[in-house]
Order: sequence, then C-alpha cells, then structure tokens
Amino acid sequence: MDHTMTPEPTPARPLVPAPPPLVSTTPDRPASNPAPRDRSRSRRIGGSVLAVSLLSAVLASGSTAVIVGLDGAGRATTTSTAATAGGAQQVSVSVSNPADITTVVSQATKSVVTITSDTQTQSRFSPFSVPATGVGSGVILSADGYILTNHHVVADSSALTVQLEDGTEYKATIVEISNDADLALIKIDATGLTPAKIGDSSGLQVGETAIAIGSPLGTFTETVTKGIVSALDRTITVTDESTGQPVTLNGLIQTDAAINPGNSGGPLMDASGAVIGIDTAVAGQATGLGFATPISAAASLIARANAGAQS
Repeated sequence: MDHTMTPEPTPARPLVPAPPPLVSTTPDRPASNPAPRDRSRSRRIGGSVLAVSLLSAVLASGSTAVIVGLDGAGRATTTSTAATAGGAQQVSVSVSNPADITTVVSQATKSVVTITSDTQTQSRFSPFSVPATGVGSGVILSADGYILTNHHVVADSSALTVQLEDGTEYKATIVEISNDADLALIKIDATGLTPAKIGDSSGLQVGETAIAIGSPLGTFTETVTKGIVSALDRTITVTDESTGQPVTLNGLIQTDAAINPGNSGGPLMDASGAVIGIDTAVAGQATGLGFATPISAAASLIARANAGAQS
C-alpha cells in the first residue's frame, strides 16, 4: 500500500513504515573527568534557559561591558556601558527573540491524526494473503470527520483506523482519491472535531518558516519539527510499491523540517499554523530533503469536505 518516494537522483525511503528498532546513541563510556557545569549564570525562563554573560575588553583609555538580559516584556535586551576618563555612558538596545511557536503548535496538533492502514499482501512462502500494517498521518478538514491525507497512506487498504490527539480511535472510509496528486479524502463518524486552518501555498517564498507535525516511525505521535521552505516547484520520481512502477510528482514544496516515515499525510504549516502542504516524501540518502504536496493541489478535496459538512 506504500510506495517509496525518490527525488532524482537520490533514492528515498517510504513514509509509511513498519516501525524499525531504535538504535541507542548513548556512548559506550562517559567522558572522563567532565568539567563541572556552572549554573550560576543561567536561569530558566518560560521553559528555556537564558545565559547571562559578561564580556569585557580593554579599549584604549577605558573598558566596555556588555550584559544580555530580559526586559519586563520578556524581550532580550543588550546594555552596553562604556567607561572613559570623562565618565560612563549606558545604552540599552532591545532585540526580539525568535518567534515562539508553542501556541501555534498546541492548537494545530488538535487537527492532526494518526492513520493506521491494514492491507492484505501475498506471502512469498504461502498461497494465502497475510495482513500488513502501515502508519501515516492526516489533517482534519471538518468538524464532522473529513480528513485529508496522502493516497499512498490509504492505497489498497482493507481497513483504516484514525486516532485523534486524545487517543480516541475511529474506523474510517475512503471518500475520494485525487486524480492529479498523491492525496486522498477519508471520513470518520465523529462530531466536534477541530478543523485545521488552511493556508495559501500559491504565494510561498523560499526561506519562510515551515512546521511539520505527524507520527514518525508510526510511534512518536504529534511530533513537531521546524525548518524553512527550502525550494519550490520540485519534481521527484517515486516508486509505487503496489505496482512497482515509477511515478512522477510535480510542483512539490521542498523543506528541511525533519519528516520521516509515518509523517506522510500530515501537515506542513507556515508560522501562523496554516496548512500550506501535505508531507509526502523524504530523500533516503540525504539530510534535510523533505517534500510536501502544496495544499492548493487539494482544492477539490477540500471543497468536497466543505460540501459534505454543510449537507
């Protein structure tokens, strides 16, 4: 049911896997005599650690000290004090911290689901079909259960199960498959869901913030990664594992936000949390080469979901 997605000329790995074993990265031996950590110059603020450093240098007839701290509004401030023979001058400059995406993510994860697909495959050693399971992700489009995902997440499935953020599970059915992109619309019998905010992929620019949410390896649900839009209008060649035939996908968004097997069908969002793409493929022998189908390619499926929600 899954197909391997490969940007030319680098092979790619599938995005809907059976979870592989985890490999420990713990070193065999701890470093000998590690230097004690000085905690006197750091304090935890809002879940992050702000280091307060004092820098000094002798400059001609005086000295300069730079102090980094936080003002009352939580913005970083830099105070420079220059001591000279004539006295001291102090200048404060406010520097904005990088945007905090915790609020965006907390809302967006309510609209992301984990999709488990059961398929019947032919065993090499038996004339009978045996069940196989793949895991992907999806994006809630309507409060009554329409969900957008990749076609290859649900292709050839004999049963689909959707798990919400709170762990609730529903059986799902396929409503429509896109004829033009690796996209599909599925439906669960539920109400009161939180629809995702749909963005506009037509005006994207390279360098914009990109946020991915999904279930990498089919295990780590609601995983959030962040990067940028690395390139636009990419073309890659993939292999459809159900047919073994190569398939060309056009107009994709390239991103360095980490996506892995299991992210497929999940959202790629902008800094506001609006969905700009559906995570579709990742290069198998490279780092930071992920690809998403622009949300504009899902216009007809989104319209179908909105029509169904209003009927």
